[in-house]
Amino acid sequence: MAKMVKPVKMADIAEKLNVSTVTVSKALTGQKGVSDEMRERIKELAREMGYKYTGQKGEKQEEKSYNIGVLISNRYLDNSDSFYWKMYQEVAGLAMTQGVFTLLELLHEEDEQQGKLPKLVEEGKVDGVIVIGKPGHGYEKMLERQVKKPMVFLDFYDAELKTDSVISNSYLGAYVLTDYLIRAGHKRIAYVGTLMVTDSVTDRYMGYSKALMEHGFPFDPSLLVKDRDLETGLRDGENSIVLPEEMPSAFVCNCDFIASLVIKQIRQRGLRVPEDVSVVGFDNYLYPGLCDIGITTYEVDIREMARKSLSILTKIIKGEPHGTGLNIVERKLIEKDSVAIIS
Repeated sequence: MAKMVKPVKMADIAEKLNVSTVTVSKALTGQKGVSDEMRERIKELAREMGYKYTGQKGEKQEEKSYNIGVLISNRYLDNSDSFYWKMYQEVAGLAMTQGVFTLLELLHEEDEQQGKLPKLVEEGKVDGVIVIGKPGHGYEKMLERQVKKPMVFLDFYDAELKTDSVISNSYLGAYVLTDYLIRAGHKRIAYVGTLMVTDSVTDRYMGYSKALMEHGFPFDPSLLVKDRDLETGLRDGENSIVLPEEMPSAFVCNCDFIASLVIKQIRQRGLRVPEDVSVVGFDNYLYPGLCDIGITTYEVDIREMARKSLSILTKIIKGEPHGTGLNIVERKLIEKDSVAIIS
């Protein structure tokens, strides 16, 4: 019986020349960033090894490689809040394993206001687009109107648009966290997050509200704490958060980063967490060094969200059937050290 020959991968070529798979891909697809000498060496070795690549005349391509643009608003990538940077890394890493390559472009406030198309879209560099985090000024609506490539929204959605979206279950997560605090004996519970600034912040507030209503707790407007400017979506660190004069027994924060700022302010008032005040967050991701206590939180499955958004986008690009609409990724509550049980 004849021995089956395994198909040659880009990684095989990269290993022989001691270069990265990205370098091999750029050389074989005619992209910039590779010297002429190295490009020819890679092409020659690819021919010798029997690898079929894009741009090689007269040969059928074994598997098409795609370029995917990733757009993130600059406001989400400050030095202390790297949740969306982590999400981008997951998208890029998973894409690489599939022979798909990502190009990152940051969206600046001025460009969002003026409705400027991203350069990677305008210059036709990508086969599809993933938008991570909701842009400001209704920019996502402009993208749907003007971007003629397949597109997926990651970690946000717009009910007015038909674009496929992948989100975590913000509503359920905040409901579970609030119910957890109530069952731990807490009755005066605040929510930290500016409503309507993003869908996830608002959805988490709705989950928080549902848990309070189920337990018969009245609405108290003094327990709704803003964390950023509604118009711009920008935060001024802990200066954006003004805690109530009458301190509640617990705070539900819209993310772990905000929870870390709330904990800092609580301590500045001479109170302890969790002995005097309990705090919960959302994401189960916090940049190292921002908080010295483990924050009880609802975990967001960043890897699964990245995988699902990438899967949907590549299927659209290939013209394959795919589930359309809103895709919700479930996860679970993670108990740590920031909640006290009140007897």
